[in-house]
Amino acid sequence: MKNTVINTARLFAAGLRALLVLTLVTGVVYPLVVTGIAQGLFNDKANGSEIKAGGKVVGSSLIGQAYNLPLEGRETPEPDLKWFQGRPQNGLGSNSVNTQYKLILSGATNRSADNEELIQWVKDAKAAVIKDNSVTAYTVKPSEVPADAVTSSGSGLDPDISPTYADLQVHRVAEQNGLPVDQVQKLVDEHTEGRTLGFIGEPRVNVLELNIALRELAAKS
Repeated sequence: MKNTVINTARLFAAGLRALLVLTLVTGVVYPLVVTGIAQGLFNDKANGSEIKAGGKVVGSSLIGQAYNLPLEGRETPEPDLKWFQGRPQNGLGSNSVNTQYKLILSGATNRSADNEELIQWVKDAKAAVIKDNSVTAYTVKPSEVPADAVTSSGSGLDPDISPTYADLQVHRVAEQNGLPVDQVQKLVDEHTEGRTLGFIGEPRVNVLELNIALRELAAKS
């Protein structure tokens, strides 16, 4: 009986020591090491890839934003056409998972390519892109509208657009802000990023960073 109690106590003590050591290693030492490495080598990414303007954090380079006019009696928001617009952020319709870049959940509609409702949403979005971006001396042709202008991303939070979609918006943005087209086009070119490592992904333009540069240009003018 005595030996049994002693052995049990030894096993309990050994288990307690193992618990304390593993808690210290995995719960304290490892997180501190990983956090230290992240803060030292990848400070920007570790802190949310924040974008600042005017000394304030205005967003993240990883999360898209909406650039809409105040509702003022309207049920649905309308795009503020003086800004570059991102990809559709509401799943091109009644997406209950993610609307207007709400971050509680993310996701798209997951409808099939031959879904009649999705096809109609895309047609409506394409017509809106053509209408909004056709301005004086510049008319958008249906064949010029890229896929990312009329479809949301898988997450619904994509912060980037294709250079083609950014170029398509240049004339409208220039007219709305009273800026020369060549200056606005230069902004787009300067904010166009190539493929990661030269072969991963597609060329892209971060809409938030582009709009910050646009605001600075407009302020100078």
